[in-house]
Amino acid sequence: MTIQPEQTLENNLVDQLVQLGYNKVILRDEQDLLGNLKTQLEKHNRVKLSEGSFSQILNFINKGGVFERAKILRDRVPYLDEMGEHRTIELVNQLHWCQNEFQVTQQLSMEGTYRNRYDVTILINGLPLAQIELKRRGLELKEAFKQTLRYGIHSFGAGQGLFQFIQLFVISNGVNTKYYANSSLKDRSFKQTFYWTDPKNQLITQLQAFTDVFLERCHLAKMITKYVVLNEGNKTLMVLRPYQYFATEAIVERVKTSDKFGYIWHTTGSGKTLTSFKTAQILCNLPEVHKVVFVVDRKDLDTQTVEEFNAFSKGSIDGTNDTKTLVRQLEGDARLIVTTIQKLNTAVSKTRHLGKIGQLRDKKIVFIFDECHRSQFGKTHEQIKGFFEGSQMFGFTGTPIFEQNAGTNSYGKRTTKMLFGDCLHKYVITDAIRDENVLKFSVEYISTFRKKDQILDINVEAIDEEEVMTAPQRLESIVEYIIQNHGKKTHNREFTSILCVPSVPVLIQYYQLFHRKRQEGAHQLKVATIYSYGQNVDLIEDGGFEDDWEESEFGIAADNERAPYGLPGAKHPREYLDEFIGHYNQDFNTNYSTKDSKLFYQYYIDIAKKVKKKQIDVLLVVNMFLTGFDSKSLNTLYVDKNLKFHGLIQAYSRTNRILNELKSQGNIVCFRNLKSATDEAITLFSNIAAKDEIILQPYEDYVRKFAEAYIKLLQITPTVDSVNHLPSEVEELEFIKAFRELMRIKNVLGTFTEFSFADLAMPEQTFEDYKSKYLDLYDKAKGHTQKEKVSILQDVDFELELIHRDEINVSYILKLLAKLKDAPLEEREKQEQAIVDLMVGESQLRSKRELIEKFIRENLPQIGDSEQIPEEFEQFWTRERIEAVRMLSEEEGLEPAPLEDLIARYIYTEKEPLRDEVVSIMKDKPGLAKRKSTAERVIGKIVDFVETFISGIAAA
Repeated sequence: MTIQPEQTLENNLVDQLVQLGYNKVILRDEQDLLGNLKTQLEKHNRVKLSEGSFSQILNFINKGGVFERAKILRDRVPYLDEMGEHRTIELVNQLHWCQNEFQVTQQLSMEGTYRNRYDVTILINGLPLAQIELKRRGLELKEAFKQTLRYGIHSFGAGQGLFQFIQLFVISNGVNTKYYANSSLKDRSFKQTFYWTDPKNQLITQLQAFTDVFLERCHLAKMITKYVVLNEGNKTLMVLRPYQYFATEAIVERVKTSDKFGYIWHTTGSGKTLTSFKTAQILCNLPEVHKVVFVVDRKDLDTQTVEEFNAFSKGSIDGTNDTKTLVRQLEGDARLIVTTIQKLNTAVSKTRHLGKIGQLRDKKIVFIFDECHRSQFGKTHEQIKGFFEGSQMFGFTGTPIFEQNAGTNSYGKRTTKMLFGDCLHKYVITDAIRDENVLKFSVEYISTFRKKDQILDINVEAIDEEEVMTAPQRLESIVEYIIQNHGKKTHNREFTSILCVPSVPVLIQYYQLFHRKRQEGAHQLKVATIYSYGQNVDLIEDGGFEDDWEESEFGIAADNERAPYGLPGAKHPREYLDEFIGHYNQDFNTNYSTKDSKLFYQYYIDIAKKVKKKQIDVLLVVNMFLTGFDSKSLNTLYVDKNLKFHGLIQAYSRTNRILNELKSQGNIVCFRNLKSATDEAITLFSNIAAKDEIILQPYEDYVRKFAEAYIKLLQITPTVDSVNHLPSEVEELEFIKAFRELMRIKNVLGTFTEFSFADLAMPEQTFEDYKSKYLDLYDKAKGHTQKEKVSILQDVDFELELIHRDEINVSYILKLLAKLKDAPLEEREKQEQAIVDLMVGESQLRSKRELIEKFIRENLPQIGDSEQIPEEFEQFWTRERIEAVRMLSEEEGLEPAPLEDLIARYIYTEKEPLRDEVVSIMKDKPGLAKRKSTAERVIGKIVDFVETFISGIAAA
């Protein structure tokens, strides 16, 4: 079958859009675009605009970037008519989104830094609001994605900047089709592109089927006007994923048509806050709804949710700091309230508040309960439901309560269905993994102690006896395991981890072991801890979570209070915690303590921030942070406590947030036999048949997959040298894809404790040699050429994060040079070659190889003491850097001082200089015919200079 060319794909799409009711319009350039905009705005607003009035409108809307224009799009635009009267026009009808003017055009050109021609543009009322980029079948979707990135840099802001009004992008190669918001360039990632689905989460990937449902005029306009969120916190646009859309629609429909309750089952990590915000925002605008109250069950989530809601819509809500504030908001004009369940319960159970909110009993107040599996199964729920008789309640949860995992209290066994009724939408962990919205788990079970000189089988029940499980020797062996394997699990501390333990006394022993070993120089890991320290802190049931707590509930005990906690010297847990916080203060130059609730709460908040910023390597907890805590930089959970059902899934799910290619899975390291508990939890929250979709396969399976990928690589390039003789970029692309797949599997294998290259079909040196050729092709693809022809390799994602290793940097090379200097004469040549080979295989060092070899050849022999090498190298590097700038200035005829300013600006902003900026510092300006190629050549040299002399040098 002939591969469908892009032009055929494009023409078919335009024809389909016309059949869906779009008007096809031929627009060649911005002049045509502006003429059409005037006509369409007149038609939509039923007015006649003079050239002067239209000019005023253009001036008003030509402000700022994408985010600012998204706000303008949703407001009315003022102008003065010919009579001097103040008028306004509407850019898009948001309330009745179908009542807009819909057009489609293709191959419209814009001249910016470069001239770009766009594939298919959808216009609403004359404004380009959706852009579709197509690639022929067989090409990677990332190519189309990168195309839109280039448009954003090169031409979307040109002229009147009308293309900065784009709200949504669609990319497709015919077979696969995805959509995403026009977020800021720094925030835009291919990880944030989404497939559309039907309400049952079945993917719709074919372009024709996608167009029928997603690009249907009313649906597209609805997505743009109602389901694109302007995130004030990051000044960027976000768009709901399909399951978020269907959940919101289901709740809104139920509120409009009935008084029934309902709940949403969306797996942990799937973006519940955005869904609940959009749901609350839409409900607030319904005339039949009196108020919307979003209820969380902990003080920290209250603060976090307020911040996130206000980020989505600035000033949309005020946090309820205490019950009095909540009562004032309930009786006042506030339409949207965020509060904790504890404060809400106080409001409806204390006589002093009832008189103020009594008039709300029969009002239609919609309650949205966050993480309703934690907070809705006791007396509190009954009191809230009993007081607000006209209310409608909806719950969000990633782990519902069923018969199997329901606890028993005075009300008996209670399930989510009993309290909330129907499940209105379901998106379980298998859906999220399939859609690449969360990662799989890699679960390893580590046996940690011996009996009669034999390693105990992990299934032996005796190992669960608490006396054995808390034995000092066992805890020490676990600490040793973590110290030895933490780098492997976290990709050399590129990510961070949590260690959860059964009780505070055990936690204290763990912390003391880590601290002692750090003092002894056994490791450099930053270990921190936090726990609540009330009287019953050691009685919390394994597998559950701590009681709901707030600032006032941190359980500060009197100084003279003592209890037999099973701790050395019968010290109170609070005293130990103050000691541990003291270590934290030393590490981070902070001043926290348990002296009062406020300071302790600030400590809690600071720990959360430092885990997210990877400043803490291991966070020791009993129950805190095992639910509700969201950190993309956390990839490993060490488990030394019994977990089950929703507690297990919630804890595991701390690790599987999507971040980048390097983070290929969430690592779970179990020091207890949780295999059956894991299987039961997976069965309950998806089904046992889905186990392979949720948990990575065994180590041996990935060894086999690596062998299969190696065979495919050999079929393309039988030897390393054969890479040099690939006939064209088509074959080079095949090699790149094959080796990239090999790297992906190797990345997963590397996190297994037992990983060894000896187990693989491919020798390590051969892997490194192929990697060097792979990097050669990367250098070729990123190289700046004077040819006008675009390389197909430029759009390939080489996923260099799978190659880059933090420990192999300039600082590391200097240590090797010190060893080389001190090595016996007969060993030096061998060590020098090893250093050169290492630089060939490391992407960060390849650009520096020639200079480092020069230092080895010319400077190293003159250095008397190896300890002087870092200082001598720094002086050498500075001289070479100055000389490189001089040579660049001389070779290209550039003014030296402005050149240095241009380089400094590039280093600071990380944005390549524009062509005009480069031309402006040339002593002799080239003619128009050569200006583009000359400027591109200089830009390439500036980029290479920074990569060589600046990137990766700080560590030296």
